[in-house]
Amino acid sequence: MGELCVLDDVFEQFLKSTPILKERRVLGHDYVPDRLPHREEQIRFLGEAVAPVLKNCRCSNVFIYGKTGTGKTAVTRYVLGKLAAKSRGLGGSVDVSYVNCRLAGTEYRVFANLCYALGVNVPFTGLAVGEVFERFRKGLESKAVLLLIVLDEIDALVKTRGDVLLYELTRINETLRDSRASIIGISNDLRFKEFLEPRVVSCLSEEEIVFKPYDAAELQDILWDRARLAFCDGVLREGAVGLCAAKAAAEHGDARRALDLLRVAAELAERRGDDTITEDHIWRAERRIEHDRVLDALKNLPLHSKLVLYGVYLLGKTRVSFAVTGDIYEIYRELCSELVVSPLTQRRVSGLINELDVIGLLNARVASLGRYGRTKKIRLGISSSLVRRVFADDDRVGPLMNYAPKCLTGISS
Repeated sequence: MGELCVLDDVFEQFLKSTPILKERRVLGHDYVPDRLPHREEQIRFLGEAVAPVLKNCRCSNVFIYGKTGTGKTAVTRYVLGKLAAKSRGLGGSVDVSYVNCRLAGTEYRVFANLCYALGVNVPFTGLAVGEVFERFRKGLESKAVLLLIVLDEIDALVKTRGDVLLYELTRINETLRDSRASIIGISNDLRFKEFLEPRVVSCLSEEEIVFKPYDAAELQDILWDRARLAFCDGVLREGAVGLCAAKAAAEHGDARRALDLLRVAAELAERRGDDTITEDHIWRAERRIEHDRVLDALKNLPLHSKLVLYGVYLLGKTRVSFAVTGDIYEIYRELCSELVVSPLTQRRVSGLINELDVIGLLNARVASLGRYGRTKKIRLGISSSLVRRVFADDDRVGPLMNYAPKCLTGISS
């Protein structure tokens, strides 16, 4: 009964508070506005690249590059949404299938999602990847359509699983008679093509679009565009918007970051019963997001990145003052063996360590060993208790929490 009374008070207080947000979804990542400020050039370029499908011709593959929050996904969804609507008006047969490769995680899940988009049923697991791909190919052929396959965050999949998926998709048109497919890849890594084998690069024949980060003035325009739709009149102070834009511009020009700050600031103001959003709410929102962002980053890491990070965690438990790539790799290989997954090469694992360093989950610095050369000293960039808490709930890594790798006994500080 006590908990029920508390909830009644919470709900009543919220209902009586001054309205802050009138359209909350406008500040979400998946909202595609009718106008995308400062992305007109990219919209035109992508529109010109995919326009041939309106005349029932396959368009070129397109690869879109840029850091997180630079509008890549929003522009792609915007352009392809308009394209599909135009095609329907002309009586055309254009389909769009969107897959987030980071969330899918494996080639199996990507092909399964493509199958679902065509109405082809496949089991959640249990088939060979080649069989799922063949079902997708047959389903596509039976529909007699021009299919635009959007592979968002394709770099996350290629770095951990290789480029087999891309190779299969680039060759699929050779086996189709009544349908055609084009790929639109979206990558956060400008060096994405360096991870592809030459045979895949030669098959892509792609056009490229690069999205530069937004500056503070551009972010302010974006925020005010959304704010007019999202907020009640007079609740948002100009200084709060300026601070949001400045903070996001300082951190890679990330529009998602700016929108998150504004949304969380509004939620904090609602909970406190405040009737305006000020700079103080933005500062509080930043502290809240920073904590949540680390949790999200840990939960959404690909499996091999989780195993690398967990290897560093295990080394820290043995009171090793720092880890080196060779020791991490030995533990990583043993963890892969325990989970019955194929390990990546040491070179690929070294790349994963660099990525974990970039996003702040690891700290890696090069240290000189004098005449013995140089080495990279690696340690956790976050608390070990946080790693344990998040990974304990993970379906794949959780069962390893009580496992003690044999190679740890041979590693000393």
